[in-house]
Amino acid sequence: MTLSSDQLAFYKRDGFLVLENFVSEKACDHLRSSAEELLCDFDPQGIVSIFSTHEQTRSSDDYFLESGDKIRFFFEENAFLPDGSLRESKPRSINKIGHALHDLDSVFDKFSRRQEIKELVFDLGLTQPLLLQSMYIFKQPGIGGEVACHQDATFLYTEPLRLVGLWFALEDATVENGCLWVIPGGHKIGLKSRFIRAAAGGTRFEVFDNERWPEENLQRLEVKKGTLVVLHPLLPHLSRENTSPRSRHAYTLHVIDASVNYPKENWLQRSREMPLRGFSLTQP
Repeated sequence: MTLSSDQLAFYKRDGFLVLENFVSEKACDHLRSSAEELLCDFDPQGIVSIFSTHEQTRSSDDYFLESGDKIRFFFEENAFLPDGSLRESKPRSINKIGHALHDLDSVFDKFSRRQEIKELVFDLGLTQPLLLQSMYIFKQPGIGGEVACHQDATFLYTEPLRLVGLWFALEDATVENGCLWVIPGGHKIGLKSRFIRAAAGGTRFEVFDNERWPEENLQRLEVKKGTLVVLHPLLPHLSRENTSPRSRHAYTLHVIDASVNYPKENWLQRSREMPLRGFSLTQP
């Protein structure tokens, strides 16, 4: 068993866990090198897809909506000058890579299906785990944008709700470079909204609760490289802008259970040719 009874009780009460030294520095560096190689091969010509949690429906272009079974690249909101040119070099302008790294890149495949991750999600109650989504997040120095307070279940909803978010710190995360902030116990508030595909095309938010987040209860999670933060799907969390000269690279993985219904109106969808898989590695 990966988690102790005390850790499981903490997760149930507060909605998150911080597991230090979950992965080695070598494993973190291997993911970073792989992301750099992917980015080096990326030709941004004609692609200006910007990641934003503030104006998500506006930025939900086809490139974004068709990324559930692909490896695609999304720019920071502040990456461009008024004339449309990049403020910084390409490697310093990308917000994230998503959303099927764990299935389409051998390095991310092997990392995402590590035995200790499999054991962890089993401990958390996923008896038929399927790897749903992955993201490599750069949080660029100086321009790394804020991710507004949200719940993972808003974007990745299942019926019943059986989802786990795994956030791996590939570098030290501090207040200055945009660490995570969580609202302990906030997962008991209930689901406040869903981000879904609109019938007429694009996306929209279905809002259930307009009450403001109790952000006065926010707790910062400053963590070291190699730490894993486990997030309940209803836990409110955010990250602020990176105002420092240092990046804050992270890798995130979301896992669901095969027993649930994954609604067709969820924004993240896959083609029939690439069904979700569990923890068995792809063959080389």
